[in-house]
Amino acid sequence: VAQEFLATAPSRAFGVPPRATAMLRSLVGLGCLSSASGKVYFSETFGDGWEGRWTLSKWKDSEGTAGKWEAATGKWFKDEAEDKGIQTAQDSRFFGISAGFDSFSNKGKDLIVQYQAKYEKDVECGGGYLKIGPKMSDATTFGDPTPYNIMFGPDKCGYTKRTHLIFNYKGANVLKKQDLPYKQENEGTSHLYRLVLKPDNTVRVEIDEEKVYEGSIKEDWEVLKPKEISDPDDKKPDDWVDDSMMDDPEDKKPADWVDEDQKRIVDETAKKPDDWDDEEDGEWEAPMKDNPAYKGEWYVKRISNPAY
Repeated sequence: VAQEFLATAPSRAFGVPPRATAMLRSLVGLGCLSSASGKVYFSETFGDGWEGRWTLSKWKDSEGTAGKWEAATGKWFKDEAEDKGIQTAQDSRFFGISAGFDSFSNKGKDLIVQYQAKYEKDVECGGGYLKIGPKMSDATTFGDPTPYNIMFGPDKCGYTKRTHLIFNYKGANVLKKQDLPYKQENEGTSHLYRLVLKPDNTVRVEIDEEKVYEGSIKEDWEVLKPKEISDPDDKKPDDWVDDSMMDDPEDKKPADWVDEDQKRIVDETAKKPDDWDDEEDGEWEAPMKDNPAYKGEWYVKRISNPAY
């Protein structure tokens, strides 16, 4: 499946850099389980010597926007040694770091990817996700263009917040049709992310050991072509009728129907006041009143269209 374990946190090694501090405390889980046994292909707790096991990305060095990593426990911890991880040490930067492992096949086995991440400050735009992909000829070039097989983890930019799970299928990075929930809110605590990919092409995702998704890659990712498509040679007939209703050709406006222009009429019962002075008051005109015969605007009756 892969020969390289690629971690980005909380980068947005693809896009706008983050404005927050986050840390990866442990990457303890790249392994396969079968009915008989399981094997761990990669495990990292960022203890002594982690710098020698990981390669920093130089993808953004020439632009001066590459961020620095440091070993830290963060603000809150129980055991300073046990709880240490790697932390992004600057705001508004791109972060990338990678480490290798031996090639393996997950055929007939459950593939499990698990890691822990903590955001100590809110992220305006950034992700604390990891990638699993093919071996790189030069790990320092790891960045946005680098191919991968799986991308997994939290990502946020503006109001868009989600836990990404992207699979590469035939050279295309395929996103899940509906987003997984985003758990990295503002409380500054660690969250455990676990992905289980099964041999039957189903997936289970847990965050803090709580199931947030379980389903089929075939159903929830557009990796396969649809069984049926619209016939590109089929054309709409020229006499096709789109309207289900039509005017009744037999319906006629009554001859005595009162139209809008006759909505108001002269009040014939009104009389010119005896004290009306045409020279002083002007020419007297009878007032208008509502026409009792007016019943509103006339509309032709609608009937079902037999050609529809």
